[in-house]
Amino acid sequence: MSARIRSDGEERIARLRGTTLPAITTMLGSATVILPIIASTPLLPPFGLLMLLAWRLLRPELWPVWIGLPLGLIDDLFSGQPIGSAMLLWTLALLGIDLADRRMVWRDYWQDWLIAAAAIILCLIGGLVTANATGGNGTVQQIVPQMVLSVLIFPAVVRLCALLDRWRLS
Repeated sequence: MSARIRSDGEERIARLRGTTLPAITTMLGSATVILPIIASTPLLPPFGLLMLLAWRLLRPELWPVWIGLPLGLIDDLFSGQPIGSAMLLWTLALLGIDLADRRMVWRDYWQDWLIAAAAIILCLIGGLVTANATGGNGTVQQIVPQMVLSVLIFPAVVRLCALLDRWRLS
């Protein structure tokens, strides 16, 4: 069997794909809020947050904890939330996941889902509190459907990230 030899250009493209694909997919997830979807209550899951959590739980070594700051800023710019809210909430979520990683020797699928569910719910509630502090008047009951849908769709997002990761590493 002979291994395929990559050219220098192919090697650079593969390295670039390996380092940028997770961040690009997270930014694209944040950009889903610009889709022309009209709803009377918040229902669209925060795909940027879901992608961030999926990549972090799938590949813990991929990102430093501070990656929540720039990716959260991009999410804030797309979503219209007060600047700094996603930056703070995403960084706190990543710090919480790091803390859970230090306490657990290993994690399985259900624990990852539980960790992600807690992070999703806390980030959505934190976003609501931030929006209310700057003049909004939403209630937790209004975002419960968004919370439930986000938690239920998270395994599909992890599956998508796993497929993208396989392509990223090829």
